Amino acid sequence: MKKALISDWYYVNGGAEKVIHSINSIWDDFDHFALIDFLSDEDRNFILNGKKVKTSFIQKLPTAKKNHRKFLQLFPIAIEQFDLSDYDLIISSSSAVAKGIKTHKNQLHICYCHSPMRYAWDLKDQYLKDAGLDKGLKGIYAKSVLNKIKKWDLSNSEDVDFFIANSNHIAQRIKNTYGRESIVIYPPVDVDFFSLEEKKEDYYFTASRLVSYKKTQLIVEAFNELPHLKLIVAGDGPELEKLQKIAKSNIEFVGFIENGKLKVLMQKAKAFVFAAEEDFGIIPVEAQACGTPVIALAKGGTLETVIANKTGIFFEGQFAQKIKEAVLNFETKVFDPKLIREHALSFSKQRFEKEMKEFVETKFKEHQESLKTR
Repeated sequence: MKKALISDWYYVNGGAEKVIHSINSIWDDFDHFALIDFLSDEDRNFILNGKKVKTSFIQKLPTAKKNHRKFLQLFPIAIEQFDLSDYDLIISSSSAVAKGIKTHKNQLHICYCHSPMRYAWDLKDQYLKDAGLDKGLKGIYAKSVLNKIKKWDLSNSEDVDFFIANSNHIAQRIKNTYGRESIVIYPPVDVDFFSLEEKKEDYYFTASRLVSYKKTQLIVEAFNELPHLKLIVAGDGPELEKLQKIAKSNIEFVGFIENGKLKVLMQKAKAFVFAAEEDFGIIPVEAQACGTPVIALAKGGTLETVIANKTGIFFEGQFAQKIKEAVLNFETKVFDPKLIREHALSFSKQRFEKEMKEFVETKFKEHQESLKTR
């Protein structure tokens, strides 16, 4: 069969790209499509086995590499320009517009959905505020654009044959948003790379892109109130300078770090602190693979990946005070790194690749049989 794999975009090596890497490990004969591709050669070799990506006209627009999201209103047009009519199987990896590609009845389209489009649905107000588009004429225009995209996003959901959700949390959102059922296949975590370390050191650790919805500022504010406890913050982003200005001396910023150093900091931390509401959240599972307990928001994907009082503890609500209370509670508890590691193994790459292969090949076989009876 002729296969196409379409992603929203390629510009970083993040959680969605780890999914793409594993899908390419199952089948090595995909043709690749995306709105943009600004990957480094190293990342392209890892994610796509060095293969080229056919991109949209957005790739050539001025400043697309620096800020592709400014062209949001063009995304639907750009994704629909791809001619995939010759492909038998199409897999879309979508958290924005990839699932909106045009298909016909003889093709099988399976969408691995990281989330329904956040811009159009649950994060619309935050997106407008962060972009400075929540007021005035620009705000009116931006809201109009998002409302149109919302209608487009809902209408093309009907053209997906099967949805795979990356968590039960997202499966429920797919049902609420699109009225569609989905199966859950948790994304792959490299539990072999993030190996067990039983000997912990006296610091807490957090790592993420430093953007507003990750809520790293709340973690910093909490540890400002805990001057006797050390926090190390890894990551880069638009909030870095602001966070450095408000942080007290017990908080250390290490910026963007390579995977090797990230692993060591994760392995030796007494706990990993996570305040974002994520669809799944790969990095808390990577921490647990190191035998490191997690202090996490009791919402989103972490409710499915962290076991309360066994592999970590939860706090209710995105408030600095709640994080502070959770850290003080954590200080009174003892966790077993081996047990934490054992739990993380259930989210391995091998498990993902086995489940994904079985589901896709079964559905493709059923689809081919149905074509014979038409």
